[in-house]
Amino acid sequence: MKQRLSILGSTGSIGVQTLDIVAENPELFEVTSLVAGRNWELLARQAIEFDVDSVVIGDESKYDALKEALASYPIKVYAGSDAICQVVASSEVDVVVNALVGYAGLHPTIAAIEAGKKLALANKESLVVGGDLVMRLAEQKRVPILPIDSEHSAIFQSLAGEKSPVRRLIVTCSGGALRDVPMSELADVTPQRALKHPQWSMGAKITIDSATLVNKGFEVIEAHWLFGMPAQKIDVLIHPQSIVHSMVEFEDGAIKAQLGTPDMHMPISYALMFPYRASRPQERFDFLKNPTLTFSEPDRVKYPALDIAYECMRRGGNAACVMNGSNEVAVTAFLAGKCRFTEITASIEYALTKSTFVEKPTLRDYELSNEESRALAAEYLKLK
Repeated sequence: MKQRLSILGSTGSIGVQTLDIVAENPELFEVTSLVAGRNWELLARQAIEFDVDSVVIGDESKYDALKEALASYPIKVYAGSDAICQVVASSEVDVVVNALVGYAGLHPTIAAIEAGKKLALANKESLVVGGDLVMRLAEQKRVPILPIDSEHSAIFQSLAGEKSPVRRLIVTCSGGALRDVPMSELADVTPQRALKHPQWSMGAKITIDSATLVNKGFEVIEAHWLFGMPAQKIDVLIHPQSIVHSMVEFEDGAIKAQLGTPDMHMPISYALMFPYRASRPQERFDFLKNPTLTFSEPDRVKYPALDIAYECMRRGGNAACVMNGSNEVAVTAFLAGKCRFTEITASIEYALTKSTFVEKPTLRDYELSNEESRALAAEYLKLK
């Protein structure tokens, strides 16, 4: 029986690669709904190609154009955040692939869990912002959350079948586009330079987050929630080759790692097919072409965002929500040429200093915290 998918963020990198997996395995999957933020042209083409039942465009101003593009097809067209939550809860959906970017992914994650859908999660912000709420709800509803991020997929694969205690998780990190740029030059880095990631082809926002190491900090928080590990048992290592995707060390000293090329098709397919694996004959790793694997400690002075993330994890409450909201505003400003690269982390620190701390936040508290943190970042960056 085919799994019926709802793919959120279908026009982004993860969404496009998820559709590749669907196309390679038509006997296993069918797509019932697709969601995109604002790229209505690609969304329309995907909807037609995969013969979906419905589409949602997050940007309501794009609704008319999308509706017109699909007027000749029996495809239902919706717009807005409420519609996204409604389609994931549909009885026609078995699996929700959440590849939305940022805070926007939180409510659909909760809606999917409440509806009892299996969740293949690429939207790390769902756990960064509301990990306690999301994981408690998933446990109550007995909903599996399968990670798509390559690092968390690697840990998940390394833990499969293990029953012994874990000593630590080791999350690897490429170092991003500015890995070899001296700290003294960071203030003058342009968006174009920061977007040139040496290994991965990703969206603009996550590429900038990789350059600041905000993304790695978020992945540490995500690993904490997914695998129940405290901050002191999660380490980060710079691994420029991006071959070892992450590792798990056990109490006997054994370390299990998952290796492979920097390609997201594998973790996506593993999340969709677990406990089985896809047949991808074209995937062949050549050790002779990759004879050297190196590791080093991250420079915590150059990358202060990493320690900020650890501190947010230790503080708990809504701290990581504040970090996320302020970061989203700052990254958007940087990409638009409205602030310096170094001001991204500075705006996060400012927001954390000025924001209201909530020890045991509800979903409404997260919403208010997200709004406040965005306003504080805009205040710091003097954005109108």
